[in-house]
Amino acid sequence: MAEPEFTARGVRIGKGLRSLTRAGKVRISDGRVELLNSYDSEIDSAPVQSVRASKPWFAPGGRARAELNGRRYELTLGEQDPAPGEPGPPAARRFIDAVRRAARHGD
Repeated sequence: MAEPEFTARGVRIGKGLRSLTRAGKVRISDGRVELLNSYDSEIDSAPVQSVRASKPWFAPGGRARAELNGRRYELTLGEQDPAPGEPGPPAARRFIDAVRRAARHGD
């Protein structure tokens, strides 16, 4: 298995107002976007070309929206990348950029 192109831990993953996990993981690897709970069980996954990732205009800086298989998920990542060596999820902007970059490379 290839090295993941993007991984974020400690991500709150929600669907609407319902929180699915507060310590989840988002991973882009082998042409797929995966949303995992805190036990590394899959919440959802889809080919990166079919995933839509965006920044909600009404949300604070650390939020992103991902649509996988027709289902919308709200992701709470960091507002900015953590300092080197510090724990914490990367910025939401980095996730959105990683999805778009991986989709381009998959074409």
